[in-house]
Amino acid sequence: MITRHALAALKPLRNTILHPQWLLNHGTNYHRLAIEHAVGTVLDIGCADRQAESHIPHANNYIGLDYTATGATLYNSRPDVFADAANLPFATGSIDTVLMFETIEHVALPQNALQEIGRVLKPEGRLLLSMPFLYPAHDEPHDYQRLTSHGLQRDLAASGLSCQQLSASLHSSASAGLLLNLSLAGSALQAIRSRHPAVLLTPLLALIIPSVNILFWLGAHLLPHWNAFSCGHHLVAEKNRCPDQKEQSHAE
Repeated sequence: MITRHALAALKPLRNTILHPQWLLNHGTNYHRLAIEHAVGTVLDIGCADRQAESHIPHANNYIGLDYTATGATLYNSRPDVFADAANLPFATGSIDTVLMFETIEHVALPQNALQEIGRVLKPEGRLLLSMPFLYPAHDEPHDYQRLTSHGLQRDLAASGLSCQQLSASLHSSASAGLLLNLSLAGSALQAIRSRHPAVLLTPLLALIIPSVNILFWLGAHLLPHWNAFSCGHHLVAEKNRCPDQKEQSHAE
């Protein structure tokens, strides 16, 4: 596994083909969901350093929320509220939009969190969510699950939310290259830590990683996407109206 500290050390290379996660730059940017769909009172669960706040031009009230056990220690969070996503301190039907970007995998009780999101959303309010699927465990021990697109839709439906849009966050070929690079970089990090003889091979990564990036970037442009294989999902879900609200709306 590549730790958050190791990735931070590589951050200056993030936009170059030398970085093991360079291919992520060519996927769907989840902030695009916020730009297009976030309106009104926006609750950002797992806000970390509040990066999403600058991507919500149609919001009139931003509330950043993070979890004390992880936000303060791992992400240098600057939330308005520290709270558990499975026990949100907000009134029922008080939020227009909930953001949950790369967070639900770190929630110990994800179904409880989705039910709470369904509770605090206004009727037809929206949840904008991204979640890794084929991606290494990270920020351990607070990494609890991965869900297929079908598992996500199942849990959304159980919480009174309807999936309106769902897409892969990265082309299947780019996802394969990303995983290959992460496995190589993670093994190299372990070799350095344990002083394994394989540490002598780590300079080769300067050649292998950019080659993988270029090869699988080309694959993403030349090959069709395979829906069953992606490093993650992005979705827009909407809170269902109650039957009586629908009948009233039709009557009007």
